[in-house]
Order: sequence, then structure tokens, then C-alpha cells
Amino acid sequence: MTPRALFGLLVLLVACVGFLLLRLAVGRVPLESGGWQLVLGWPEDAVRPLRIGAAASAIAAGWSLGLSGLFLQVLLRNPLASPWILGLSSGAGLGVMIALAGASLAGVAAPSGGGLVVPAALGAVGALSITWLLGREQGVLEPLRLLLVGVIVASLAGALSMAVQDVVPHGLRGDFIDWMMGRIPEAPASGVLLTCLVGAATATVVATLGARWIDLSCLGPDEARTSGLNLPALRVALFLGAGALTAAAVALVGPIGFVGLLAPHLARVLVGPAHRVLVPATCLAGIAMLLGAEAVRQFIDLGGGRLHVGVLTALLGGPCFLWLLCTNRGWTR
Repeated sequence: MTPRALFGLLVLLVACVGFLLLRLAVGRVPLESGGWQLVLGWPEDAVRPLRIGAAASAIAAGWSLGLSGLFLQVLLRNPLASPWILGLSSGAGLGVMIALAGASLAGVAAPSGGGLVVPAALGAVGALSITWLLGREQGVLEPLRLLLVGVIVASLAGALSMAVQDVVPHGLRGDFIDWMMGRIPEAPASGVLLTCLVGAATATVVATLGARWIDLSCLGPDEARTSGLNLPALRVALFLGAGALTAAAVALVGPIGFVGLLAPHLARVLVGPAHRVLVPATCLAGIAMLLGAEAVRQFIDLGGGRLHVGVLTALLGGPCFLWLLCTNRGWTR
């Protein structure tokens, strides 16, 4: 490992630990006169599980989204690719909207919070399946076709979500909008959290062990094949890995954007393009970004409550995305 890579990993690890401690230390307490007061300090027993739950959710989702973004950028050979390119975010939103509409038509209580996890996961998996089926050419995944299909699936799912809103009472639309803005649950569903963590850890180990093959795939199809790489099999593995990681993250925290896009780039700047180091660095970068956003948003109250974490990542990630687009950043640093 080069000194640059070692230093980059150390910086990312320190950032993760620092943001974790900040998130555990910052909180809010209600005032008798109404409103909330920001407090700093080690949490009391009553609120400690909530802060730990929020931190664990941010770690799991940031880890999954960062790694998913790296897989897609390698698969599509496009440094601007992100997890939402597969239409998973819009598919999850459609699943939530259908669940709210179904509850309204059946006259039962609408799901909220953790109750939206299952329909979100089903919608994300459904979008992934459609993209998988239509993104192949003669049985082989083709990056350009996959990209176009993902964009179309996302557009259709988004349009259907808007259409389903017509049969949902106005009061329930707030739940949908709140979920679409992204939220870090303080009491996450244990099954979803565990699935997200185990999936991310497994994908990290497999990708690190197979880093040589990922490096070869970045050279181009001809060079990869002459080196003995089974490129179609690698593409399938990257697609399924990215899809599963994104679906788990969406089910856990909702559609939070830009983490999967920017985490691999931040890691490349710090450790370089070699994937044996880039894979764990991207995981740390994704964790640091989402943990940092979750900690910082505790300080931002615009009068209607704390700023949604998805809004904060978009406000910070949008300018970074435009910078990457305008500077035409590539694969190496």
C-alpha cells in the first residue's frame, strides 16, 4: 500500500469516527414554552438508543450507497453514474405511493415510518427486475442499453407515482413527501438494518478480493478479454450488487441522493484508482458523508423542524455534481 493510500484511508477513518461522535453528542430537548433546544454532550440512557439507531442507520446506508455508486461507475464506465440510474429510487417511491393509496381505498390506517419499508423494498426490487430484463442484448448486459432502460424506468415510475397521488387523501401525501426527502430513522427496523449491514460487508469483502478483475474491466473490453476476464459475468455481479445494495439502503432511509455519486470520487482523490484500496476507501467515504450530513442537520432548524438529510445532501451534492460534469473528471487522479 502506498503512503498516499494509507494517508487517505486514515483521513477517511478519522472523519467517520469524528462524525460518529458528533452525532452521538448532539441532540434536542423540548422546551416548556414550546420548540426545541439544541444540546451537546453524551446522551442520557433514555435517548442514547435513539442516537445510536440513527448513527447505525447512517453508517449502513452510507456504506451501501457509496459501494453501489462505485459498482455502477465501473459497470457503465461513466464517472457520473449513481445508484439512482437504475430507477430504484423512483420504483421505491411508487411502492410507497401504492401502499398509501391501497390503505386509503381499503379504509385502513395508512402505513408510516417503518411501515413504509416493505412497499419501498418491493418497489425497488420491481424496478431492478425490469431494468435487468430489458437492459440485456442477446442475453448479455450492455452498459449503454442498461443506462437508457434505467432512465426510462425511473421516468415511468415517477409519472405513475404522481398519477397515484390523485386517489390519496391530501393528508397522506405529506407522508409520501416526507419519505421522498430522505430520513435517517432513529429506531430502524432491525431486519432491514441488519440486511443492509451484512450485504454491504459481504460486497466489500468480495469486491476487495476481486479488485484485480475490476481494475482490468476499467481498461476496456478488448484488454479485459485478452487478460482472461469474464466481462459478462463481472457485469452481472456488479449490476446485482449495486441493485441489492441500493434497494436495501432505500428501504432503510428513503431515496437519499448524491452519496453514491460523490463517495467514489472523494475516495479516488484520496487513495488513487487501484480498487484494492479504492473499495474500502469508498465505503468509508460513503459512511463519512452520510454520518456528517446527519450530524450537521441537527444544527439546522428552519422553523418547521430539522432539515431533512436528503435535502442537505442534495444542496451539497448538486454543486459538486456540476463541478464534476464541467471539469469532465475521469477515472484516475
